[in-house]
Amino acid sequence: MLEIEIDGQPLSVETGSTVMDAANQAGVYIPHFCYHKKLSIAANCRMCLVEVEKAPKPLPACATPVTDGMKVKTRSELALKAQKGVMEFLLINHPLDCPICDQGGECQLQDLAVGYGNSSSRYEEEKRVVPNKELGPLISTDMTRCIHCTRCVRFGQEIAGVMELGMANRGEHSEIMPFISKSVNSELSGNMIDLCPVGALTSKPFRYSARTWELSRRKSVSPHDGLGSNLIVQVKHNKVHRVLPLENEALNECWLSDRDRFSYEALNAADRLTKPMIKQDNRWHEVEWQQAIEYVAHGLQDICANHGADALAGLISPQSTTEELYLFQKLLRGLGSNHIDHRLRQADFSADASVQGAPWLGQSVAELSTVSGALLVGSALRKEQPLLAARLRHAVKHGAKVASVSCLSSDLLVKYSSNVVVAPQQLVAALGSVLLAVQQATGGELPAELAASLNGLVVSDAHRAAAAALLNGEQRSILLGQLAQNHPYYAQLLTLANALAQLSGAKLGVLGMAANSTGAWLMGAVPMHGHGRKHTTAGHAAGDLLAGGKQAYVLFNTEPEFDGHNGTQALGALSAAKMVVYCAPFKSEAALQYADVLLPITPFSETAGSFINMAGTVQTFNPVVKPQGDSRPGWKVLRVLGNLFDLPGFEQDTVDVVRAEWQQGLDIPALLSNHASVAVSVAAAEGLHRVGDVPLYQIDSLTRRAPALQATVDAAVPQAAMNAATLARLGLQAGDRVKLRQGGAEVVLTVSTSEALADDAVQVSAAHASTIALGGLFDAITVERA
Repeated sequence: MLEIEIDGQPLSVETGSTVMDAANQAGVYIPHFCYHKKLSIAANCRMCLVEVEKAPKPLPACATPVTDGMKVKTRSELALKAQKGVMEFLLINHPLDCPICDQGGECQLQDLAVGYGNSSSRYEEEKRVVPNKELGPLISTDMTRCIHCTRCVRFGQEIAGVMELGMANRGEHSEIMPFISKSVNSELSGNMIDLCPVGALTSKPFRYSARTWELSRRKSVSPHDGLGSNLIVQVKHNKVHRVLPLENEALNECWLSDRDRFSYEALNAADRLTKPMIKQDNRWHEVEWQQAIEYVAHGLQDICANHGADALAGLISPQSTTEELYLFQKLLRGLGSNHIDHRLRQADFSADASVQGAPWLGQSVAELSTVSGALLVGSALRKEQPLLAARLRHAVKHGAKVASVSCLSSDLLVKYSSNVVVAPQQLVAALGSVLLAVQQATGGELPAELAASLNGLVVSDAHRAAAAALLNGEQRSILLGQLAQNHPYYAQLLTLANALAQLSGAKLGVLGMAANSTGAWLMGAVPMHGHGRKHTTAGHAAGDLLAGGKQAYVLFNTEPEFDGHNGTQALGALSAAKMVVYCAPFKSEAALQYADVLLPITPFSETAGSFINMAGTVQTFNPVVKPQGDSRPGWKVLRVLGNLFDLPGFEQDTVDVVRAEWQQGLDIPALLSNHASVAVSVAAAEGLHRVGDVPLYQIDSLTRRAPALQATVDAAVPQAAMNAATLARLGLQAGDRVKLRQGGAEVVLTVSTSEALADDAVQVSAAHASTIALGGLFDAITVERA
């Protein structure tokens, strides 16, 4: 520890601290622009100049290391003169357009100009004008306002992992600009807007829609991925106008993914469902809640009476609140059906019998920033979990090694120690080879049955490199991503991952794809578990339910044609059912065809509830705006249905009572487990197989309806991507139009070349209107010229 005195206040700081760190510790404010606690030191704005005893001139507080006995003055005549001089230079070319600037009211330059600027400028020459840059659909630019703090440049390099902006030229001619003909396409790009201390970078969707002082600020939680990022939702006239990050070091730090930041646009989509509707004579009619809810109750009672409760199935989105998930499974089980599931995109349920708890991250979120070795299995982490990818990049900068085994090579924006890319049908064998490499390196033993099933696998240098990366250091993690969880042999991948974790001493994590994936398990929205207990008679899993055979379906907050593993099969099952109850915030085109009644429930912004993130953390939130039209919170709809069925335990009058009920006796840490054990087979099928990834802006009903997100590169119409060798064998080249067939279904797409794929793999992204007609996400596929 070093002793320092700031403005006469003595304090002790750690060796290596800067004067700015010491000032923050002492609660002394030093004006600054380029300094940010999460970014490297640039010291190029010079606004933080302070007087240091015995120094010949003022020094920048952000870049001056503390020495023992140092005495600093931040408000002395010399310091103030230096700071005011810097402010005068910064304002020389700055335009006087505060009245029309979106940054007005929350602008650092405005705030500091009041304290350190003059009332008038001595500069009378012509001001410099900088042309605006086109950075894409999310960021708007007014580059004449830029003060060259380079926060946006450093964020791209250090946090987002890709340098999309840079500063060209020198002196007065300096400009922040993208590379030639490039836009900013990072999945974290919106953070540049927050970082910009002036109005040079502002939100394009929010532009000119409200002034910051008109907005109410309300806390909430992200409804998208399993991280549970904390939000500040800004509201005016009962409408969400903007979403910003709420700092939480344990989860999202001070960042937010673009998916969390801009999806709010969907809350006011044209197809919002705001009135209950019933289909009669193949025409839709708006009705009152009483009529709609009684129609549902009578219809489901008739199905159960005539066909038995076994004919009833319930499918619910893992984006639903914990309270909705709890009441949903309670309602279905009260009616006598265990056919309940939230895992619509999953194809393999063979591990259900051996599952011991809810899948989870296996560690805290913050631990990923400090891992020493990591193995990604079937994970495009950067697109699936943008902020977890940022944490892993941080770990790599501090010596961690990362390897990947997948059927789609994903650029994490760091160098992989090993990147094993295979066709989907060979993924089990590839992970088995890595397991054998770890066994050889550690000298450990595998269970006899598992060892026998892996006998004959070839262990290559790439597999050994992946094993070495995982075994690097002491803190190790294995992470199973979206491609692994949706894989037709997911149970085998999970079994091998458990064996890998056992041999290597790594922590095994399953990345929650939705806001409440872990919560859905804990609440019992699965056929074999009900709110912390196992059922003796398990129901059918989502794969079987969407294959058909049920007379009635209750759909809650989900669009199975987009959210299911096989959209065509799901549409067939729902169309053949005698009754489909559709509870959702939006009307989908498909639902208008297969549903019999539409019940408008509210999205996360209009209801109170909670999410349980992938680390097992419970986070509660309240509504930020009132429900639109006649829509109602989902938990209230489920409670009223329970009353109409005369089921016990549906007397809750507030969401807090529901929460207290599901929390009673529920030991969440004891119920988290990634254990699975099934027989493993490394035999691989021949021929072309589809790689059906789910793009980050097609993940749920909100992102699919957000106009700005849908205008990004990541939301482009899917193409049929193959590597050069596969294209050559098929006699195709990039730009060709091809027919793709799966299980009798056919679509026509454009071909593209991708070296992120292995031979015999065809990447056709799922959850998009142009591809939902195809079959399973990893099924065999045929390709021919259109």
